[in-house]
Amino acid sequence: MEDIKVAIDAMGGDNAPEIIIKGVVEYIKDNKDFGIILVGKEKEIKKEFRKLNVNFEDKIEIIDALEEISMREHFFSYWRKREKTSIKKALDLVKQKKAQAMVSAGNTGAVMALAKTVLGPLKSIERPALAIMIPTLKGNSLLVDVGANVDSKPKNLVQFALMGKVYLESVQGIQNPKIGLMSIGEEEVKGTEVVKMTNTLLKAMDINFMGNIEGREAYLGEADLIVTDGFTGNVTLKVAEGVVDVMQSMLKREIMSNILSKIGFFFLKSSLRRIKNKLDYQEYGGALLLGVDGIVIIGHGRSSAKAIENAIHLSKRFIEENVLGKISLEIEKMQKVFKELKYG
Repeated sequence: MEDIKVAIDAMGGDNAPEIIIKGVVEYIKDNKDFGIILVGKEKEIKKEFRKLNVNFEDKIEIIDALEEISMREHFFSYWRKREKTSIKKALDLVKQKKAQAMVSAGNTGAVMALAKTVLGPLKSIERPALAIMIPTLKGNSLLVDVGANVDSKPKNLVQFALMGKVYLESVQGIQNPKIGLMSIGEEEVKGTEVVKMTNTLLKAMDINFMGNIEGREAYLGEADLIVTDGFTGNVTLKVAEGVVDVMQSMLKREIMSNILSKIGFFFLKSSLRRIKNKLDYQEYGGALLLGVDGIVIIGHGRSSAKAIENAIHLSKRFIEENVLGKISLEIEKMQKVFKELKYG
């Protein structure tokens, strides 16, 4: 693993580069089997290392990038300066095979747009998809797509399912994962024409397809992988995040309302902490941009050092398990099935 390197956008995120550097340092303390390339404003990066009083020069390389992309910067703004940005330069390293993966907690839209342009799609993949692990009553499920595509064709959704399957089997260790298709009803006749055709195609694949699932079932954990278009997936994710925030605020308000509630809270404190950990996005490292010709992990803008550390761990697993190669093999199988069905 000595030649393996991960390129990290040091300027991406609400608290960059401070939090990014802390996450990298925490990772390297316990993992010295491959190198890190930090891409960003060199002076600021070195300043953060001096603050932490650490020296990992033998494990960390710094690539200077004069520009950064802010979290809410518009496409036409960052596109003009893209060549000098930390995101673009980190992706270039992956393209040039100088790094095997790229991690960024920066502007999600910018990372996706630049990754599609710089890396391009894997062979036979028409559209990359953004996937993220979500907490459920039975553990975690992978939701894909959560925003890379506003609309998708049946072929795209089948590819999303196969890419997610490879990830769950290779990285998460879930063999033959149960795959559900998001719709407005469990019956095959329910949903849009795209959903109905996708259902037919998924049934023809050699996968553990359980059929349609409704939105209310997404967080019950019946499916290991939930497939949908990016518009629906993004709404599903954001509604859940909003509900969690509201419930936490309501619970806090009730707890502080009287002395008995405060006493009860004392006994429930450890249980509530465990629930919070299950809902913590930082545990999963970040979202996965599946389908581009490279490994791209996109962290939340509010990522902590722990989240950055976990994102590096995640990228390492992608590399070790040859996820991209396995995805290509699954797509080849899909094409054979489509040919037999005379589809596409």
